[in-house]
This record gives sequence, structure tokens and C-alpha cells, in this order.
Amino acid sequence: MTHISRRSFLKTTALGAAAVSLNASSWLRAAGANGDIRVAQIGFRGQGGGHISSLKGIKGVRVVALCDVDKDVIGKKIKGLDGDVQTYTDIRKLLENKDVDAVSIATPNHWHALATVWACQAGKDVYVEKPASHNVFEGRKMVEAARKYNRIVQSGTQCRSSLGLQQAVQYVKEGKLGKIVLARGFCYKGRKSIGLVDGPQSVPENIDYDLWCGPAPKEPPRRKTNNGTIHYDWHWFWAYGNGDYGNQGPHQVDIARWFLGEDTIAPFSMAIGGRVGYKDSAETPNTMVVYHGYKTPMLFEVRGLPVNKASQTAEGKENWKMDNYKGASIGNVIECENGYVVIASYTTATIFDKDGKEIVKFDGKKKKGEETVKTPTGLTADSGGHHGNWIKAIRSRDIKDLNADVLEGHLSAGLVHTGNISYRLGAQKNPGEIKEALKDNKNLAEAFDRMAGHLDANGVDMAADKLALGIPLKFDPVKEKFEDNGKADAMLTRNYREPFVVPEKV
Repeated sequence: MTHISRRSFLKTTALGAAAVSLNASSWLRAAGANGDIRVAQIGFRGQGGGHISSLKGIKGVRVVALCDVDKDVIGKKIKGLDGDVQTYTDIRKLLENKDVDAVSIATPNHWHALATVWACQAGKDVYVEKPASHNVFEGRKMVEAARKYNRIVQSGTQCRSSLGLQQAVQYVKEGKLGKIVLARGFCYKGRKSIGLVDGPQSVPENIDYDLWCGPAPKEPPRRKTNNGTIHYDWHWFWAYGNGDYGNQGPHQVDIARWFLGEDTIAPFSMAIGGRVGYKDSAETPNTMVVYHGYKTPMLFEVRGLPVNKASQTAEGKENWKMDNYKGASIGNVIECENGYVVIASYTTATIFDKDGKEIVKFDGKKKKGEETVKTPTGLTADSGGHHGNWIKAIRSRDIKDLNADVLEGHLSAGLVHTGNISYRLGAQKNPGEIKEALKDNKNLAEAFDRMAGHLDANGVDMAADKLALGIPLKFDPVKEKFEDNGKADAMLTRNYREPFVVPEKV
């Protein structure tokens, strides 16, 4: 594998001596401790549009540049911004701009790491969407680049900036519910078929496809593009996305890991799942259970099919109605000795006792009679939300001010990647074989039984449409390598396409 060095990057992007001379303190002086921080948004058709809205609401922040490989998207978005906004299709050209202090990244997953590393090398601070990386190797390189170039890099797991969730974490850490016995995460999110194509599809003329592919192989899309776009459905192809475990899952595994207090990728992972209920062109599972073997275990579930088969064709609100677990469809349930926590939104956590009686709700809102919202010791609520927290840390130059430093993003993304690797290396098995394999893991066996019931309610015959039983994987959280599994280790990284290479040495 060939890697591009920082020196080569600076040369090929014409940053040259000017960029080399602008060290970390020079970049800070350019922004100023109290002056405007000038931000460029990279990618903004979907989530990036929300980034722009957040940044526009923060005092002392200006969005001064936009970068997207889709020319049509740029034309629409620039109309809503004030002042002189420069536009780019090539991130390398953007990073030459010394008048940009920081970048906010909302590209497809396969671009997150390279964009972050290049930005750090160019002296920019970074906000990067979840999952932080497309594979484990990339996540570690992002952390190394942030540290080497003294950059403030925030991961887009915005629940870390929710005061309500901060209060709930503190409540549990104080032992008020006893010890945690199991941390659950859920993505019960309706995913209908993306359709079936019979071969490679064309790319709309408004998109620079070479730049869109970047580090991934430059192959024609194998999904529908007749709506004039190649956006979003890339999530369901391994070359670019990480399935719904890597799309919605990073939020929930991050919350679960936060509650557990774990600061490594889990030493054991195993997954079960498949793409069932319809046949389409996508590769990633729409049904999945993943077990992560920390000292206190973590379980994550993906369900793309609705509560039952009747809901697939029902009208109105009943159409594609999703299931829930103790009220959480997209969220978490943290089970403790003396009760449990339900997180069914990005901002609110409700505490219940063992009998299901509500004890307290944390939503970060001012309670009657309180002068201010109480802030747990060591945790902060920040105006401007998650981007506001990032801006605060840019001004202080202290990564401890970040609610979701890039290391946190790397570790939570690492759970996604190791779970997906178990699934991808697995083999299709009949239900009896799967149950036999799980007999010594009561938590995973229980989740599988509920999965089986859900699929049966949707008319899926698991004897015919077999699920994949992933292989059990032992992981060294210090070396960030699997134990005695070369095939799994090979999937910790990818073959990069020149010149879009995440370097071994950042």
C-alpha cells in the first residue's frame, strides 16, 4: 500500500511553504481568541445543512466557504449565506485557503478520515460527522493527526453535548441505580427497499465522481441514479458506508459506552443478521444484533422492517410503523441492578425503578423554582449545542473542553467496525444452528429470539432466508488488532486509491 506524506500533500495541493510556516499558534492568531472563527463546510446536501444552520447561530463564527462535489448543491446552498462565500468542489483546493480556520465535515463515511487528516495537516480545526471513520485504521490515524498538529477535532456524536444525557450519566455513575448489568442500543428505523438494478448505473453530470469516490474504488454506482443523484443510498454499500449500524448506531453505542465508562474498543464482538424481507441492490444488513463483550456487556439491534407485515402496506401513521423496546425505537436502555434508564431522544433520559415506575426525567430544562439548570460535576452545558462546544474548545485550545474529542469518536466507530467485520466474515445458518451457537451467551440468545419473533411477524422464513451467524472475534484493544485472525485484521483498513490515501504516518 502506498501512502502520501504530509510533505507530498502540501506540495501536491500547492500549500507549500506558506502552509508550513503557519504553525498551530499562527493559525490561532489568525482566528483570534476573541475574533471571528472562519469555518468552511465540506458536504452539505443532508446533515451538512444542519451544520451550517448551527454554525450560523453561534456568535463570532462565520461560514466563509463551501465545498461539495455536487455543483447543483453548491448553487442552492450559497443563496442562504451572508457575505463573501467561496466555493470549491475539490477539498484540496479549499485547504489551501489560509483564511479558513476550521472545517466542518459531513461527507459520506469513506471521506471522513482523509478529510480530517488533510485538514489537520493544513492547520485547520475539524468537526467531523459520525461515524468518525470508515474503518479502525482510519480512526487511529485521525487521533494521531489531531495530536501531532495540535488540532481541535470534535466527533459528531452530539448526544455528548446534551445536558439531559449528561445528568443521567452522572446519576448512574453515582450508583443511584446500582451497577449496570447490560447496556442496550437500538436502531429500529424503517428502511424500505432501494430497488434492484441490473448493472452499473450512470453518474449525473453535476457530480465530480472521481472526487466523490476519493479513497474508495472508482466503480460505477450499483444503485438507482435516475433521480439525478447518487446521494444517501451509499450507506448500504460497504465501499462507502457501514450500514445502519454505522449510520444511526454510532450515537447509541457512544451513549452506551459513555454510561459504561469504557475507553477502548471492546475485546470481544459477535454479530448476527441479514438483509431480509425484500431483495434489492444493497449489501448491508437491515436486521442485525451485535454483542460487544466488555466486562459489562453491550448489545445493539438494527431493525429496518416494521412492527409486522400488515404495517408494510397500511395507510397513514400505521404504514411502516416501527417496534420499540421499553419505549426506545432509536435510543438506549441502560439496565441496572435497581432500575433502568430509557433514552428515546437525543436530549432526554428517563429513570425507572425495577417495577417500571418513573423516578425522574432529565431533559436539561429549567425546573420550577430553580434559578438555573443544575450541571453535574465535571460536565458542562454549552450554548450553540455540539458545534458551540467545538467553537468553545477552538478558542481555549484545550481538548478537555470538547464533549466528544476525536478519540471518543474513534472508539465508538471502532465498535461499529468490529461488529460489522464479525457479520461479514460469518456464514448463513438455519435458526437451530444459530440457537445452538448462542446457548452460552444468554444476552445474545435473548436478543436473537426477539429478532426471530420480529422477522416471523414480517413473514420472513429464516429457514429459507437464512441469517448470517458472525464469527466470534477477540480483539486486542491496546494494539487495535484481532487475535489470530488475519482475515479480520485485513478488514481493519482498506486498499486506498491514489492520491486519496490515508497515510500510515500522518
